[in-house]
Formats: sequence, C-alpha cells, structure tokens
Amino acid sequence: MTKVACIGECMIELKQAQGTQAGLFSRGYGGDTLNTAVYLARLGAGADYITALGDDSLSDEMIAGWAAEGVGTTRVARLPGKLPGLYMIQTDDKGERRFFHWRDSAAARSLMDLPQTPEILGSLATYEMIYLSAITLSLYGEEGRARLFAAVKRAREAGARFAFDTNFRARGWPDLDVARAVYHDAFELADIVLASTEDLLPLHPGESNEALLARIPGNEVVLKLSEPASILRLAGVSHQIRAEQLKAPVVDTTAAGDSFAAAYVAARLAGADPKEAARAGHRLAGVVVCHPGAIIPRAAMPPGLIPATSGKASP
Repeated sequence: MTKVACIGECMIELKQAQGTQAGLFSRGYGGDTLNTAVYLARLGAGADYITALGDDSLSDEMIAGWAAEGVGTTRVARLPGKLPGLYMIQTDDKGERRFFHWRDSAAARSLMDLPQTPEILGSLATYEMIYLSAITLSLYGEEGRARLFAAVKRAREAGARFAFDTNFRARGWPDLDVARAVYHDAFELADIVLASTEDLLPLHPGESNEALLARIPGNEVVLKLSEPASILRLAGVSHQIRAEQLKAPVVDTTAAGDSFAAAYVAARLAGADPKEAARAGHRLAGVVVCHPGAIIPRAAMPPGLIPATSGKASP
C-alpha cells in the first residue's frame, strides 16, 4: 500500500540559468507538496500525488517526470482545456529566493469541485499518512477546504494520520484573518505539524517561539527556526534539535522546508522517533540548499538518511 498521499499543486518552474547572461531561464517543474512527494519517493516512502492538471503536453511531461521519480500519478485529474500554473524564481547572491506566480486559472484550483472529487477524497482513507500544506489550502475556496477537511477527518477515523506543513505565501490568501482561521482548523486536525517561524511570524508578528508553539495544540510539532535549528515539542515537552554544519555554500533555499518535511515523514513512517526524524529533516534540507532548484540530482541525495528501524511510527 502506498504510504503517503501528498495533495497540492505542481507548476511549471522557470529558474535563472547559471553561468549565463542575465535574463536566461531554464524550465522545470515544482511545487511545495510535489517536491515533498519526490523526496518521499526517493527515501523509500511510497507517495501518490493528488492534484489536477490540463490535457496539454506540459502536463504530460510533468506526469512522466513524476512517474520516473517513483511518485504515483493515478490520483491526478486531467481537465480538458486547462493548463498548469507557472512560477519564476529569482535568487540573490545569498541563495534567498523571490517568486513570481501565474496561477489564477490553473487546473489544480478546481480539484475540490470536480465530478471525480468524491472518489479522490474517499481514497484518502487508504493511506497511512496524508500530507498537505497551507499553500494547498489556499488553492481552494471555503467550501472546497471544508470538503477536504471533512475527508481528512474521515481518513483519520479509518487510521490515517495527517501531517500539515505551514508553508505560507501571503499572496494566496484574501486577507490574513482568513489565513489565520484556516491554520487554526488545520492545527486542530493535524497529528503532525511542520511549522517554521518564517511561516508563522507574518501571521502573528513579534511573537516569541514559545507563543507561536502555544498556538498549535498537537502533540507532535516541529518549529523550524531562522537559525539552523528547530524546536520539537512532544506531548508538551520541548527539545531543541540543531542542524549539522553545512558542507557547501548555500546557493538556493528553494524546497528546504519541503525536503525537511519529506525526511521527517519518511523517518516517522519507518519507525524513527521524532528527534531522529527532525535530524534527518535538517540533514536533507542542508544538502538541498546547496544545489539550485527545488529537486536536487538523485546522486546528491545523502546516504543512510532514514534510520534503520522497523515497524510503524509511534503515535
């Protein structure tokens, strides 16, 4: 059985080409939950990607690329006449990125309103873990989010677990009050919350790490910090997990959080305890930021990332 259902949007990615004159870009694809699905597949945790695409050649290319990475594509809805979204990345000399999006009419935004939506949502109960981000939730309207949350609740009652990533993009929300309310609902439902101060401080400016954590009621919460460390809260007790020192310069922070999430979830599904999982997350993210783009070459994946344990992750 495939272990993880990753829900969200993949877009055409344009990133600055290296070693060439300004204005040249290379084309690929990416999206936060898709990046996580690829890394999950590479780490041996089976992942299906749940989204909607068009019936165009670029969508065909995406699906072929995901399948080549071992990501399941049977839950991808294909919509005649629609296209995937597009985003462009510009990075500065410190590896920090700036995104530009063209996605308002992208196929993925219709996922909660299709004839096949009930079947797709019903399938969530067949997975061990459901993973989505706040960016995923920003794609849908209020009714679509209600359908998705109801399906996640039913899946949890059937034994699935829900991991929520707080990945925040202000442009995806009509206003911050709507975003705060949706985050609250996701926190209430989640078994695992993968948060960061970068995501939460725009919603709650000036709050301390402790205050941000207090807003999340779950038993298993990771708060990634601006420094190379995270706070892991387990059943009300906090532990600081520090990242290993980077072995190369940072060139692009794209997908740092997505790869952290993949390694964390994969480690937990393999039976690792949350501290081991957080260390695995930091280790993979520390490699990813030393390469351009969201998906690093397969040969660059760090060996032995997931601890050699067995059995299901503990509750």
